[in-house]
Order: sequence, then C-alpha cells, then structure tokens
Amino acid sequence: MQPMRLYKREIKDPELLKEIVEKCDVIRLGMTDEDGMFIVPVNYGYTFTFTDGKPSLTFYIHGAAEGRKACAFASAPGIAFEMDYMHEIIRGDYSCSYSYAYRSIMGNGIIHPLDDIEEKKKGLARLMEHMAPGSEISFSPEALERTCVYRIDVTEFTGKERLPKKGS
Repeated sequence: MQPMRLYKREIKDPELLKEIVEKCDVIRLGMTDEDGMFIVPVNYGYTFTFTDGKPSLTFYIHGAAEGRKACAFASAPGIAFEMDYMHEIIRGDYSCSYSYAYRSIMGNGIIHPLDDIEEKKKGLARLMEHMAPGSEISFSPEALERTCVYRIDVTEFTGKERLPKKGS
C-alpha cells in the first residue's frame, strides 16, 4: 500500500483498529466484473488476531450463489474494502472549512467461497456473533446447504481517523 498522505491521521494502534472492526455494522466491498467496477455493502463477521504484535484480519460474509456479486467473486477474487463509523460534521468558520470526523479501515483481500460445512458454520457463527451478540446460534442442514458463505483473507489494511474538534 502507498504511504498515507496525512500520516498524522493513520491509526497504528492494533486495539483501536480492532475497535473499528467491532463497532462497524457494514463493510463495503469493491470488485470488478465484465461491466466494470462496483461496490456492495454487506454485513460481516470477522476474526481479528495478533501475531508477533501485528494485526491479522479475516472477514466472513454470506449471500446468494448466483448474481453479479457471486460471478465477480468467481472471476476476480481480489477485492477492496472499506468500513467506517464515528461520523460527525466538523463545522467551520466558512463554507470550505467544514469537514467530517470518522474512523475507518480500508484494505484489500482475496475472497474464497467456503464449501466445507464446518467452515461455513464457523463463518456464519462469526457473522451472528458480530451482528446479533448473545443470540442463540444454530444452523439447519438445509440452510447450510443453500447458503453461500465466503471468507475474505485480508492481505493489507490501514486505519485512519479524523477526530472532532475539542469542545464540539
């Protein structure tokens, strides 16, 4: 990845990066197919681990086995992603001095369909744990059979923040 232009906004603290992943509800996936580039917002589950102090991230999503998104995953499994939260307008003294407060993560990864039933269960469980914490998690064999589950192995990512002005 290219170095961040506004390096003072880069988030390097792994715990803060993990907080962003935990607090976001949607990840936006960017991909390409024969019609061009497109973005799809999806719910997700994840694993966020540390190896030798370095964060490692994996996402899990689900969807239909056919359609534009599924075809794009099959033909070009490299994806880009973005997620953000903590939105707030930063008011300025004049029109062009307004800005926006946020925390975000952007990155790239490779998406893989999961065919193994145990892997699908793991991915769906991660999704449920994130989207509906504390809910009972169980999957019928029929649901597992018809649900397409994907794992995104994140190859690189960065975090960025713009904090609100103090006292706002």
